[in-house]
Amino acid sequence: MTPFRRAVSRALLLTAVAALPATAPALAQDKGAKPLDRAAVEQIVREYILAHPEIILEAVQELDKREKQATEQAQADALKANRDKLVASPTSPVGGNPKGDVTLVEFFDYNCGYCKKAHPERVEAVKADGKVRVVYKEFPILAPSSEEAAKAALAAAKQGKYEAMHSALMSNAGRLDSAAIDAAAKTAGVDVAKMRKDMEDAAITREIEDNKALASALGIRGTPGFVVGDTLIPGAIEKDQFALVFASAREDAKAAGTKRGG
Repeated sequence: MTPFRRAVSRALLLTAVAALPATAPALAQDKGAKPLDRAAVEQIVREYILAHPEIILEAVQELDKREKQATEQAQADALKANRDKLVASPTSPVGGNPKGDVTLVEFFDYNCGYCKKAHPERVEAVKADGKVRVVYKEFPILAPSSEEAAKAALAAAKQGKYEAMHSALMSNAGRLDSAAIDAAAKTAGVDVAKMRKDMEDAAITREIEDNKALASALGIRGTPGFVVGDTLIPGAIEKDQFALVFASAREDAKAAGTKRGG
């Protein structure tokens, strides 16, 4: 048993011992029996647990189950409450097929190794499907250069070069700095001087802050994070897994009688 489970088991035992004295008088009501004192109750509990130690594990498993269900319900509620911010924000860049029947929302950081690993998988999956709309949520949380890169990408969007810039930054193998960001911009065909000027736009800063608030509301604390329909995927996945998620979103949309899957 892990230290965590031992701690939970001990807490459950103490709770049971603390609670039973309150019910002890009821246990002794028949035939005028003397109410059990705390020591007697503790002995009963101890003997029962020693005879049935599996109940501790069952209690821990039930606790895990209930916590998981509560987390999933809270997540589902948050996705529903923030649906428009996820899929219909006028300030978040859109790629893939803008008229696609499934929307994939991606939260990412350009210094995130897992984001870079997932990037080509996601690109291939979206390309192979042909009917997936992608919403990009800049979520720079790992380093100051992450924020600089996010602002640069959003500034590149003003030149119609967002996805090219996004891919160039994701393709950078090392840690980003100003020189690497400018190099990525040149690779993407972006006017670097204009990009640097546009990075000062308050609307760009506001977009990033809005994304951070949205991620917090959804319980997204790391990168990458993907949302497709009613499904939140924390972490990198592969091309085939993306395809399964897209298919599932379409099935869910069909079952709900809706036209859009995102």
